[in-house]
Amino acid sequence: MPNIRWLLALITRVHRFLYRVSGGRIGGRLGGVSVLLLLNVGRKTGQRRETPLLYIEDESRWVVVASNAGDDRNPAWWLNLNSNPDAEILVKTERYKVRARGASPEEKARLWPRLDAAYRHYPDYRRRTHREIPVVILEPL
Repeated sequence: MPNIRWLLALITRVHRFLYRVSGGRIGGRLGGVSVLLLLNVGRKTGQRRETPLLYIEDESRWVVVASNAGDDRNPAWWLNLNSNPDAEILVKTERYKVRARGASPEEKARLWPRLDAAYRHYPDYRRRTHREIPVVILEPL
């Protein structure tokens, strides 16, 4: 598969811009799944990062998946959250302070069917990669 990381970076940059300027009206849903912006700090650079992520709600929490489209590497945003789990999210125009953590095995067993139903590519991503894809819980602070 050719390296198209530059194209994904460009798409992500445009998505972030449209999400912000439209208050989530543009880019707030992707393939029928809700999208939030994760605002956190890079573990190496200390610079602010903004990443659009698909999510589902679980009670008063948000659940995201560190799938990296089935790549064998974890996404940078998940590595950053492992270094500093405190972050913010933007859900449409609402901003929330959150703390990230990996879901427990019991939580994963309960959440994966809901995540798979929300986004049909997750089962393929899990088959494609050699790593266990983290399910990430964003709990409000």
